[in-house]
Amino acid sequence: MSPRKYPFRKWFRVIGPGIITAALVFGPSKMTITSQLGAHYGYDLLWVVFVAIFFMIIYTAMAARIGLATQQSLLSTIRIKWGKTIAAAIGICIFLVTASFQAGNATGTGISLSEFAGVSPQIAIILFSILAGGLLFFRSFYKLLEVFMTAMVVIMLMSFVATLFLAQPDWKSVVMGLRPSLPKGSQTLVISFIASCFSIVGAFYQSYLVQENRRVSRTADKDKSIAGILMLGIMSMTVMICAASILHPMGVSIQTASDMGRALGPLFGEQAADIFLIGLFAASFSSLVGNATVGGTLLADALGYGHQLRSRAVRVSIAGVMLAGVLVAIVFGRVPLELIVMAQGVTVFVVPVVGIAMFGIARDKKIMGAAVNTPWANVGGAAGLLLIIFLALAGLWSLL
Repeated sequence: MSPRKYPFRKWFRVIGPGIITAALVFGPSKMTITSQLGAHYGYDLLWVVFVAIFFMIIYTAMAARIGLATQQSLLSTIRIKWGKTIAAAIGICIFLVTASFQAGNATGTGISLSEFAGVSPQIAIILFSILAGGLLFFRSFYKLLEVFMTAMVVIMLMSFVATLFLAQPDWKSVVMGLRPSLPKGSQTLVISFIASCFSIVGAFYQSYLVQENRRVSRTADKDKSIAGILMLGIMSMTVMICAASILHPMGVSIQTASDMGRALGPLFGEQAADIFLIGLFAASFSSLVGNATVGGTLLADALGYGHQLRSRAVRVSIAGVMLAGVLVAIVFGRVPLELIVMAQGVTVFVVPVVGIAMFGIARDKKIMGAAVNTPWANVGGAAGLLLIIFLALAGLWSLL
């Protein structure tokens, strides 16, 4: 079976890294923030999706070019350019951030399945964490991860589009919401959304995915890496439009994404609520796997054990992140405030450093060769850095 006869199969293999990045970024917290934006402010803040996706595309494409232009991992390139200490610090800090957020992914998986099927959240957390951990025992882990993440994205997209079809939004107001405006009191949610959607850690990991895809499939394309990020934007806009169409006119204030599923029940029956809970589960479970993969891979690479997903050290590190999330979710039943503060604190300091490191390497002609940043990429990258620093300062302000 020649790839020429099956262009879709080749296209599927090439966009794999972008799909994985989109799936790990679009977790339960993203669904919650996006739903709150629509429920509280209607269609007025749809424009922030374009801002976040624009900069995410710039840095995702930058990371993909770094992955294609170099033979070693991005952390190894940082180690060569700036030394062991900086590379190890970046890898360990990213590990701490992902480990802190893993409990939220495990909790989201348990809550969504509990509401959908009526089982205990703790049982759901244990069951699906074991299932996620079981993926590590397959020799072709990357191929399995790629297929799994793509399936999760398709489930999420279908669930949200089905909900959007039932919601019957005001399309004129949707178009008006693309004009930049900042309703009173929306600043915190806007900053949270942009910070979570413009995930510099997710973009950083893209370089690893591109290299793994090249090793496994013998093919990779920097331009196709943005396909998954575009799907991330579509999903974010769909959830926000659903919340704006249904919850905003009713004056419903939601605290979690699962609240939106329950709010749909009186209008469209139990089926619509279940559709949204399926989407929540897909978002939580895909992030449960993807987030652990990022943290475990970068920790192993930072400690000098390599970064290939077939490596035993990498899989043990991934399993460690999963186990940490499960234990916290079961013991506390939620994400402890101390973990949230720690994750925010580490993020405030590590994200600007990661962004500066990526931008510096992408501009280095000796490292990048013909794949070095174009003038437009430099302008967009510099603007993205300013946004990253602003978000970090905003995060520091919230901590203080």
